Amino acid sequence: MQNRAEKTKSFTSRMQAKLLLVFCVVALLLAGLIGRLIYIMQTDGERYAKQVLSRQSYVRGVLPYKRGEILDRNGTVLARSELRYRLILDPQNLLYNSDKIPTTLEALKKYYNIEAETINNILKERPDSRYKILLENLQLSQVEDFKKLMEEDSNIKSLWFEEIYVRAYPYDSLACDIIGFTSPDNKGLWGIEEYYNDELSGTNGREYGYYDSSLNIERIIKKPQHGHTVVSTIDVNAQRIIQKHIRAFNEEIGSKNIGVIVMNANNGEILAMASNEEYNLNSPRDLSSIISEDELSAMTLEEKIEAMNRIWKNDVISSGFEPGSTFKPFTVAIGLEEGIISKNSSYLCDGVEHVGGWDIKCSAKYGHGELTLTETLVKSCNDAMMQIAAAEGRDNFYKYQKYFSFGEKTGIDLPGEESGIITELERLNASELATSSFGQSFNVSMIQMAAAYSSLVNGGYYYQPRIVKEIMNDQNATVKIMEPLLVRRTVSDETSQFIREAMLQTVEVGTAKPARVTGYAIGGKTGTAEKLPRGEKKYLVSFLGAVPALNPEIVIYVIIDEPQNVVRQDDSSLATGLASRIMKELLPALGIYPDGEIDYLLPDTDEENTQDTNDDNPDVQQPQQSEDEQDISTEDQNQTEQNQTEEQTEEPRTENPDEQETEEPHFLNDE
Repeated sequence: MQNRAEKTKSFTSRMQAKLLLVFCVVALLLAGLIGRLIYIMQTDGERYAKQVLSRQSYVRGVLPYKRGEILDRNGTVLARSELRYRLILDPQNLLYNSDKIPTTLEALKKYYNIEAETINNILKERPDSRYKILLENLQLSQVEDFKKLMEEDSNIKSLWFEEIYVRAYPYDSLACDIIGFTSPDNKGLWGIEEYYNDELSGTNGREYGYYDSSLNIERIIKKPQHGHTVVSTIDVNAQRIIQKHIRAFNEEIGSKNIGVIVMNANNGEILAMASNEEYNLNSPRDLSSIISEDELSAMTLEEKIEAMNRIWKNDVISSGFEPGSTFKPFTVAIGLEEGIISKNSSYLCDGVEHVGGWDIKCSAKYGHGELTLTETLVKSCNDAMMQIAAAEGRDNFYKYQKYFSFGEKTGIDLPGEESGIITELERLNASELATSSFGQSFNVSMIQMAAAYSSLVNGGYYYQPRIVKEIMNDQNATVKIMEPLLVRRTVSDETSQFIREAMLQTVEVGTAKPARVTGYAIGGKTGTAEKLPRGEKKYLVSFLGAVPALNPEIVIYVIIDEPQNVVRQDDSSLATGLASRIMKELLPALGIYPDGEIDYLLPDTDEENTQDTNDDNPDVQQPQQSEDEQDISTEDQNQTEQNQTEEQTEEPRTENPDEQETEEPHFLNDE
C-alpha cells in the first residue's frame, strides 16, 4: 500500500504543467499546418493537382487486331479489314487544361463541324470521364490533317485517334454463300468466316499510359497480333461467271432456286459455288433488295430472322433432294466393280418392271428394246437400271452408297453441311432398291454428288471436298498448306474409263445433247426428280458432267428447282442448256481450251431408236430447243426435240390401267 501511494504522488503538478505545454505547442503546429494547406489550395492548388495527377497511371483500352484476309486461289482479295479511326475526347483532362478549351473547340468546329455546345455539354455532364467517342469510322484522309495540327499546336488538348478495323467485301455479293460475314464484335458467321474464325482472328493489344507533369499523355503499347490470311480454292472469275448466268436465267425464265458447283475433278478443290439467294456481304441484314418494302413492313422480327437465315444458308451443301437419273452412272459402276455385269452386258427394256408387287415404268412407254450397257446410260433406261440393281442386291448397293459418301457428310470445310438420307439396309427392299437404282427414294446434297461423281470419272479416287488451300500469317508467310485428302478408292480405272466414255456418248448423241459446247468433249448425265408430294408436278432438273470428258479436269453440277414460266417443269434441257451457256464462258476462263472438232463415238441413230429418251418422265417428249441455244445441225435438232426430257418415274404404281394412264405430251413452241 505504501509503494502504490508513493507512485501516485510521483505525478506532480510540475509534470502536469509540462504536459499541458506540449499539448498547446502541438495544437498550434496543427493549426499552422491546416492554415498553410488552406493557403496553398487557394493560391497554387492547380499546380499541385497536376503533380498528383501525373503520378496516376491509367489503361486506355484495347488495340484491336486486324482480322485476316480471305483471298481467291489467285490472290484476289474477297474479304479484308480496313483501317478506320475514332476521335476520342478526355473530358477530365480538358477541364484540367481549361485555358486550352477555346482553341480545342475551335479546331473541332473547323475540321469536323462539331459545335462548341456539344463539347460543353459533355464537359458539364461527364466531367470525370476519361473516354468519350466523338466520331467513328473516319478514314485516313479525314484524320491526317488534324493529326498534324495537334502535333504543331500545343493549345489543342485531350484529343486522340483510336484505330479500329471494319470488315469489307470488295465484290459485295460475289461468293456470298462461300465467304460469310462477321458480327459487330468481329466473330465470323457462315462460310469461311465462321469455319476458319480461329485462324482469321488475332489477339488484341493494349495501350497503357499516364499523364506527365504537364498533363501530356505518355503511352506504353503492347502490339496486337493480327489474324492469318486464308487462301481459298475459289476462282473469282469462275464464281462471277456462274452467278451471272444464274441471274440471267432467273430474269429470263425464273426458278424457285438454282444451284451450281464447279469442282476440280482430281483433288477435291471447289472452284465456284452459288445458289439463287444472293445478298450483300457488306450489309447482310438488309433484306430490302430481296423482299419488297410492303412485305418487310408486315413481317415480324422472328419472320425477318427466319428469312435472313434462309438467305444466308448455302443450299449447295445444306439442302437435300432426290438426284434422279444423275445417279444411274453409279448404279452401273457398282455392277461393274462387283463383276456382276460387264461392258458387253445387254438388257431388254419392255417399258415396265414388276417389282415387289408394283409395276414401275420406264421412261419409254413401249420400251427401249434391246440395249447395250452403254445405251442404258445414253438412253437413260429405268428398266435396265432396275435389272442391274436387282442383280447387285441390296447389300452391294448399300455398301457402295456408303463408299461414295452418300448418307454422310463429306467433311467440306464450311459450316452447315447436311448428310442427306439414304434408305437403311434393312429397309432396302425390292421396290426401294428398284427406285433407288435410278435416283429416287433417297436424298443427297449437291456437294455429295459432285464429290462422288469426281471419283467416278477420275479413276476412282474420292477426295474430300475443300474450300481452302493455304493459310498465311500477316507477313504472307505460309503457315499451313491444306493438302488434298484422299479418302478412299471407289472404283477401278477400268470402271472409271467405261463411265467416262458412256457419259461422253450421252452428251454427244443421248439425252444430254443440249450440254454440248463447240470444240469440247463433254461427258455428263441429266436428271429430273419429282418433288414430294408426288403428283403436284413440281420438279428439279439437273445436269452432272465433266470436262474434258475422257480426261476430266473439272466437274460441273447444275440444278434448277421448279423452273418458272415454262409449259413443263420436267424439262431437263433447261439444266443442260444452262450448263452449256456456263461452260462456254467458264472453260476458257479456267484455262481449258477447245481441242478442235469432236468425233462422235456413236453414229446418229434413227428416229425409231431415239424417240424415247425422256429419262425421268414416262410418255413425255422433249420440247424443242431454239437454234441460238444449241450449236447443232438441223438433223441433230430434230433428234433433240425427241430426246431431252428426263425420266421421272413416280412412286411404284399398281397394275390398274387407270392408274398407269398418262396424259398426252405437251410441246413448247420454238419461241
